[in-house]
Amino acid sequence: MSTKSETASFLSHRAGQIEASITMAITAMAKQLKRDGKNVISMSAGEPDFDTPEFIKQAGIDAIQAGKTKYTAAAGLPELKSAIAQKIKRDVDVDYTDAQIVVSCGAKHSIFNALYAIINDGDEVIIPSPYWVSYPSQVALLGGRSVFIETTDEAQFKITPAQLKAAITDRTKVLILNSPSNPTGMVYSREELSALAKVIVEHQILVISDEIYGQLVYEGTHESIASLGDEIKDLTILVNGASKAYSMTGWRIGYTAAPTEIATVMSRLQSHSTSNPMTIAQWASLAAFEGDDSEVATMRASFDERRIRMTDGLNAIPNVTCQRPQGAFYAFPNIAACIGKSHQGKVINSSVDFCQALLESQLLACVPGSGFGADHNLRFSYAASIADIDAALERLAAFVKELT
Repeated sequence: MSTKSETASFLSHRAGQIEASITMAITAMAKQLKRDGKNVISMSAGEPDFDTPEFIKQAGIDAIQAGKTKYTAAAGLPELKSAIAQKIKRDVDVDYTDAQIVVSCGAKHSIFNALYAIINDGDEVIIPSPYWVSYPSQVALLGGRSVFIETTDEAQFKITPAQLKAAITDRTKVLILNSPSNPTGMVYSREELSALAKVIVEHQILVISDEIYGQLVYEGTHESIASLGDEIKDLTILVNGASKAYSMTGWRIGYTAAPTEIATVMSRLQSHSTSNPMTIAQWASLAAFEGDDSEVATMRASFDERRIRMTDGLNAIPNVTCQRPQGAFYAFPNIAACIGKSHQGKVINSSVDFCQALLESQLLACVPGSGFGADHNLRFSYAASIADIDAALERLAAFVKELT
């Protein structure tokens, strides 16, 4: 019988570098405590607390009953690709052909496919920090090298053109840009994107524009870097999907809009990995993308109310500060003033220590900022009821008060 160490020797070097998502780990801990009968409040999940709209669910049911349960083309249903192209035109005023659209198993899968299509061993991928947890792991898995650009609370977690230019080398292949951002909720303005686009075009690198939260913007409007002209569009891989705006996280439908050559390679790649995304989910997503988005507007208004409640409450807690997010459904408070303090005799040396002690002491789950490259921050999801937000703020305030 093989021992654990002998079995581990079969693992690939790249696979061995990949750690589990810290967001998933905290969510799992909180769920286990709930199963144990504890009154846990979880602010860690990255998904809306609303149900999938009824008309979308019904479209999935109708697809099943109509026998629409077979394979589709690897890159997605022609009807869905056409609807996505029309949606992009409607939302951010950029024209794409159906051939430039690839439908995948969620936006995370779309980003992986995009990186796989363009990254060679040793290629550098520029990632603004804080970043979504999966970006560096995907880059490492594909043999690339992540180059991080550090941002600050004071700069609203946004990179500048000067920072981007300084990070570019002869090995740079792509910048990953996430606006609205997970975890910070920041949103780049059209002017800010235009300044970055000039650098990207000048140096002829690609940009993966992760816009999965594009319909959840509360101040200003969502802008896509692809909309700033043909030169930058030809260097952009636009990523979006159904998960966040339509509360369809479990349906697993994402998509890219990209230059034809890249889209073709992504389609071929997908044909040899997952094949097509789940057929029933594609028909449901078609209904979502062709709908009037009235339920999206209702959900967005509710998130806006919670956003204000959450950030006002966080800023009222001593030793906690928080920029007000402009999009997505996360707050990213700074707890630097709490690091080095003790709770019940145990020193808080990191955001992980803070979150573990908070969960154990107050049964409140949030995500440590270390997973996003910002160890002095926490991520709170306000995709939760007002009652849960108020209770979470009370528990956090009680915990911070106990620190010595």
